[in-house]
Amino acid sequence: MKAKQIFQLIGSIILCQLAGLLGSLFTIGAIDGWYQALNKPFFNPPSWLFGPVWTMLYTLMGVAFYLLWTRTPQLFKRNESKNLVFLFLIHLVFNAIWSPIFFGLHQIAFALVIIIVMVISLTYIMYKAWNIDRRVTYILIPYLAWILFASILNLALLILN
Repeated sequence: MKAKQIFQLIGSIILCQLAGLLGSLFTIGAIDGWYQALNKPFFNPPSWLFGPVWTMLYTLMGVAFYLLWTRTPQLFKRNESKNLVFLFLIHLVFNAIWSPIFFGLHQIAFALVIIIVMVISLTYIMYKAWNIDRRVTYILIPYLAWILFASILNLALLILN
């Protein structure tokens, strides 16, 4: 890898980790208070699991973004994919605002809408990336699995509370 590519990879990972950092600012204070008081489904994972899982997922997202970003010249020559990098960034914004909406504002229903948008947009990104760089789709599979699980958990919390 050249120095520029290393910088782009590190920058991509940092960008995605910053989305997670924003979310954690709202999550940490709510875990022992508001969230602890919620009725939870039997499949609710322990709180300690979320930090390591999200750290890994944001790293994978950063690698996927790097692969898309470094393919940008080729992407913009293809009309059907020219906005994929931009869509990934919009998806990252939705990811970043989920925690403030859920944990900060305690808006479980609105958070469910946000996470459904995340699932749909990520699925579309993965679908479009398949013909550009299949590694992106493969790298994002664990993230898709996690947000599908999180969607079910979000729905269960809405129903139970």
